[in-house]
Amino acid sequence: MRRSIASQNRAALLEAGQQGSVPAGVGVRFNRDNLGLPQNEESITACGQGTVLGGTNDYRGLVDPQGNFTGWHFSTNGGQSVENEGLLPPVQEKGQPVESGGDPVVKAGPGCSLYMADLNYDFVPDEDFVPNGIGVYKSDPETLASCPGGADPSCWPVRKAVAVNSNDNVFLDKPWMYVGQSGGETVVWTVYTEFRCPDVGCASGDYNSNSIKAVRCDADLDNCTSPILISGNQPSIQFGDVTIGPDGRTYITWEQDNDLETNFEPPEHMKFWIRVAEPGSTQFGPMHLVAREPLNMGIAPLHANDFRVATYPKNDVAMVDGEPRVFVTWDGCKARPAGDSVCEEPQIKVVSSDDLGETWSDPKVVSAGGDNYFPTISADRRTQQVAIAYYTNRFDPVFHNRQDVELVTLNSETSAVSARQRLTSLSNESESDPLLGGLFIGDYIEVFATGGKALVHYNANYRRIQLLNEGVPVPQQDNFLRRTSL
Repeated sequence: MRRSIASQNRAALLEAGQQGSVPAGVGVRFNRDNLGLPQNEESITACGQGTVLGGTNDYRGLVDPQGNFTGWHFSTNGGQSVENEGLLPPVQEKGQPVESGGDPVVKAGPGCSLYMADLNYDFVPDEDFVPNGIGVYKSDPETLASCPGGADPSCWPVRKAVAVNSNDNVFLDKPWMYVGQSGGETVVWTVYTEFRCPDVGCASGDYNSNSIKAVRCDADLDNCTSPILISGNQPSIQFGDVTIGPDGRTYITWEQDNDLETNFEPPEHMKFWIRVAEPGSTQFGPMHLVAREPLNMGIAPLHANDFRVATYPKNDVAMVDGEPRVFVTWDGCKARPAGDSVCEEPQIKVVSSDDLGETWSDPKVVSAGGDNYFPTISADRRTQQVAIAYYTNRFDPVFHNRQDVELVTLNSETSAVSARQRLTSLSNESESDPLLGGLFIGDYIEVFATGGKALVHYNANYRRIQLLNEGVPVPQQDNFLRRTSL
């Protein structure tokens, strides 16, 4: 008799546990972690002949003498295995070294130069994150292949804090970065959220206003602008995203909470906004409304999972008939019952604009039922196809709890879904990590598309291993890399 899907899942997990490996059909474990500590918030990029760079929140920072927490994972064979890895070293902030703290972003620039951005802060329990800033790092494939790894500073010889908090009641958070050609030169754009607290000290998370700001640097990080205010006088906003389009323009999107502008009070009723700068310029055009999402994720948890969720809009740009088409994707709940306290069956939505964000198409749902969240988007600059990847629980039709990764390919001309792929042949149980449990799987994953191929970097608990070489082997959270055709 044919075995049930549950029996097949059980058998595959038991086999993986006995072998200390991972089951087939879920991608490559993209780390060398032998301590069983978690990795999440995955970012990914690729360039040249087989160079792949990934970034994570890497909890091996718990045993790093300096307490660095941003992981990097480097491959020379297209992501089939990890050649070298480590933790980003500290950057200088206000005259002192400040360790890497997570929220990783990785990008490849022209000539296969490699960049990372992250959050840097000096954290002392029961005190404030002071100093705090946004670090940007630069290296190259040869250096990353030959350096000692770990947090050795020689792996990332060029590094800089491009923004630092002005005082103790300001906290900089959630950076994103893009590297590309704009106005005839290679530039590095970084966006972030500046949170402000009513009194001195932000450790409690008691923020009362915030802004989206951006910094542009040259390719060597020598010359950087002062922080540029992007969001104007809007209150209660975060989650900036930046793209340098194939047309050389710079596109920045973000989300704003609540139509009534009452900071951080549910229901949020999010709005998404965009501003665009011409090639080579640091002057941005007017704000344009992208879309409204009255049933966003955020305050409301998923109905069958405990980890933190948030609607985090992402953008990219494809060329259609020689003109730029901007795409923005996000997740929104299908329903929020019980006084907006629960999110049921969130959907992945996408809109597009052909006039630099002035007008937008109606939202199109590209997911296929069930619970879907953490969308990530990448426009293939060679084929102009658009890839959107996300987590989905739709293959657990009874409980909506177990997790898979799905990838859809959009035709950039029609926005129609031309392909849909389940990238994980075995569903993941996201609550099984012994350290984090069901508390946290990060706030994002990432897809990178080029030449008709896509790399998707995500986390799951497929491998059984002892935690810190103690106890019995149990499933724990690792970062995985899956490569597929669009």
